[in-house]
Amino acid sequence: MKQIICYLDFISPYSHLAFEKLPEALMGLSYSVVYRPVLLGAMLRHHQLLGPAEVPAKRAWTYRHVQWLGHAHGVPLQMPAVHPFNPLPLLRLAIACADAGDPNRYVCETLLRHVWQGGLDAVDPQRLQALREQLAPPRAPDDEAVKARLRANTDEAIAAGAFGVPSFAVDGRLFWGYDSLPMLRRYLDGDPWFDGPGWRPQVGDPA
Repeated sequence: MKQIICYLDFISPYSHLAFEKLPEALMGLSYSVVYRPVLLGAMLRHHQLLGPAEVPAKRAWTYRHVQWLGHAHGVPLQMPAVHPFNPLPLLRLAIACADAGDPNRYVCETLLRHVWQGGLDAVDPQRLQALREQLAPPRAPDDEAVKARLRANTDEAIAAGAFGVPSFAVDGRLFWGYDSLPMLRRYLDGDPWFDGPGWRPQVGDPA
């Protein structure tokens, strides 16, 4: 059984889309998924990249595009009332819900739908409090160990070559983005293409 590490940030609509469609995309395969929250902003700063929301024309297109993808692929998705927003409360809450490891699918689903369904403010204090009461994390989200785990997750993703979310790591290979799901499926199916020159080391691959 293959283990897939899914690096995600709840601020990303593409993380939401990929999370919702992953079971369908990999239906019939033997695999397990570890959902690992990371701070997208820190990854972008590391790679000296601008986020889509930092480029006005790209922001407008991205917001329009993700709503179209949700419509076209049957995934409920409404832009939150404020975007971008500070995702740290949600990321730390996710990690706090796991005693020592990674949050389970239910926790990630709850947090992603909190952001991407309903069109409300994702970090409204009252909504955050209700979310915390619903999930009842065994640790405090502002615990230093929780904060350290988020930093470690982000550093791990960067070391694996991730530069955005969602990213899927399996067998030392990295697949980036919602639109990489068919490619990930073909790899897990054993497509020989992945042993050929198409996957040979590329300029910019991590050492």
